[in-house]
Amino acid sequence: MTWVAPPLDPDALRAALVAPGGPWAALDVVHRTGSTNADLLAAAAAGAADRTVLVAEHQEAGRGRLTRTWESPPGSGITVSVLWRAQAVPADRFGWLPMLAGLALLDTVREFCPAPAGLKWPNDLLLGPDQRKAAGILAEMTAVTGGGPGVVLGIGLNVGAPIEDLPFGATSLAAAGGTDVDRAEVLVALLRRLADREEQWRRAAGDAEATGLRADYRAGCLSLGAQVRVELPGGDAIVGMAEDVDAYGRLLLLGPDGRRRPVVAGDVIHLRPVD
Repeated sequence: MTWVAPPLDPDALRAALVAPGGPWAALDVVHRTGSTNADLLAAAAAGAADRTVLVAEHQEAGRGRLTRTWESPPGSGITVSVLWRAQAVPADRFGWLPMLAGLALLDTVREFCPAPAGLKWPNDLLLGPDQRKAAGILAEMTAVTGGGPGVVLGIGLNVGAPIEDLPFGATSLAAAGGTDVDRAEVLVALLRRLADREEQWRRAAGDAEATGLRADYRAGCLSLGAQVRVELPGGDAIVGMAEDVDAYGRLLLLGPDGRRRPVVAGDVIHLRPVD
């Protein structure tokens, strides 16, 4: 039977997270929607403020990378999108936003679940000894109108669902040993860490070295040092060793011919288990 958590309390979340007592400008919770990212992109075009948060109890048409969907049983996880208008940061450093979000997510999951956890470049969270996917992140640029350009970043995290209620290859905090996990506590912890990471990055004008972001990402990324296949947005695929991430967050892939290639976007498949 599908596990369903008690509904989230919007007033309690605002009291914990929204200014003046918290780091976010606004927060809403909706019972059901197609996509929190799509809704927040529309709100951004209409002038929504920097650091706006939208949470959904159930998302019917969640989007993942490379046109994939994100599935989660109603009330069993966290589906949240945030809007940032970091206009003082050069656009070529925006690639770090989903990666800093991955680190905030990783630190949060480690607080609530004892299973080993790590990141698959650029921003999937893998959990447990068999490295099943427990969370995904999608960043999308807003329209230039309505308060200037920005980024909407969405996170989907499986919290309480049993394995049988999830897609093949997925897991949740509960299934990986995180018993009696409260969704509201996880959400508050995640959004606080997310705000802290982004604020440090923004103050440093997106400099991943100055903030320690690049070093932290290297430490948390399971892909580095692994043989991988990268499926590129155009349909091609390349194989090699994931050697490093550069100053812009690109994956540096060392090919069989000894050539190093920076990868801006793609879906990474680990070709053998990562230690």
